[in-house]
Amino acid sequence: MGSSSSYSAIPGDQSELITGCDEDDHGLAKTKGKNWGIFICWLLGNGCLFGFNGMVTIEDYYVYLFPNYHPTRMITLVYQPFVLTTTALFAYHEAKINTRMRNLAGYMLFFLSSFGVIVLDVASSGRGGIAPFVGLCLIAAAFGVADGHVQGGMTGDLSLMCPEFIQSFFAGIAASGAITSALRFLTKAIFENSRDGLRKGAMMFSSIACFFELLCVILYAFVFPKLPIVKFYRTKAASEGSLTVTADLAAGGIKSQPENPLDEEDQAFAERLSNRQLLNQNMDYALDVFMIYVLTLSIFPGFLAEDTGTHSLGSWYALVLIATFNVSDLIGRYMPLIEQIKLTSRKWLLIAVVARFLFVPAFYFTVKYCDEGWVIMLTSFLGLSNGHLTVCVITEAPRGYKGPEQNALGNMLVFFLLAGIFCGVVLDWMWLIGKGW
Repeated sequence: MGSSSSYSAIPGDQSELITGCDEDDHGLAKTKGKNWGIFICWLLGNGCLFGFNGMVTIEDYYVYLFPNYHPTRMITLVYQPFVLTTTALFAYHEAKINTRMRNLAGYMLFFLSSFGVIVLDVASSGRGGIAPFVGLCLIAAAFGVADGHVQGGMTGDLSLMCPEFIQSFFAGIAASGAITSALRFLTKAIFENSRDGLRKGAMMFSSIACFFELLCVILYAFVFPKLPIVKFYRTKAASEGSLTVTADLAAGGIKSQPENPLDEEDQAFAERLSNRQLLNQNMDYALDVFMIYVLTLSIFPGFLAEDTGTHSLGSWYALVLIATFNVSDLIGRYMPLIEQIKLTSRKWLLIAVVARFLFVPAFYFTVKYCDEGWVIMLTSFLGLSNGHLTVCVITEAPRGYKGPEQNALGNMLVFFLLAGIFCGVVLDWMWLIGKGW
């Protein structure tokens, strides 16, 4: 892989210092709190999309309220420009950004947006119309800004730590879809036979999402930075010239070292590859994540929710398909933990990503000529491949780089991922060609 081998060695006294710390003081810190860290990363990844996935998952309620506005597609389409623009700005300036404040602001905005869904429904008394729909789109835009803060910031931050953290974070992102689907099944079943049951189930679901986003704020602000393993990796990144971890170290109880003039050897060590150099070395990885999500979002959720016809499952059919994708995506993100099936070859990753475009004709003909069982099976393969390939790319790309470079590369890969999502959401509208809209 295109890694920065010239920066892999730590020069002079710093090498001795860090090696000595690893062997003596920091030997335990490299592993202490690791399991808690993995679990918290999973929860934080979950919170990254829990609120927005909630809006998508209660699409049956919004389709009922706004039948003429294609809410499933419109909510996703409004969301994308905001998340993409925010991520691009942060990716360009990542070396100067206070990562802690960036992520905290994002999780706080997730909480406020989730609360806004409830406020909007109460204010409109659960009625449709253009004004509540515009309000819903504004909340989707706020979710996009929040995601632009968090997803790139967390990916860059975790890229300079152990691979298990970033794998768990992306598994948590997928888990948000699976959990929201399960909760939606539960709330729909509880209120299905009651008066105004669709609205009650949607609001109960939104309340759960609001509480969970608040939990993520607390975990990231007060628990995660104090884990010994997190403090170890952030201290290591700071020693390699990273300025983005200073506030995180302070939150973990580690005071920043006073600034001293660096000698020539230390200045050479503190240098890092530019964003352009990093992108040139990892363009295939960037294209991988772009194409993965172009394909996935051209099918999910819009096509699955609106274009798969009516079958024996009735109003449950779209929910089953969305839940099938979310669960399969979650399973796929744990598959790389099995070394025998993890793709590490850059060539084979690219081949696998390009081969996924066969899903487009496969879904077209399956929906047209086959029953729901075949569509559900095909949806599960779409989710498995999406999760598996995402984690393979995200965990392989940062290997061999220094902390500041890993942070920058993580931000860039998330930008390409979100750009793929945006293009996929736009292409999803092409399924409507010839259908009278």
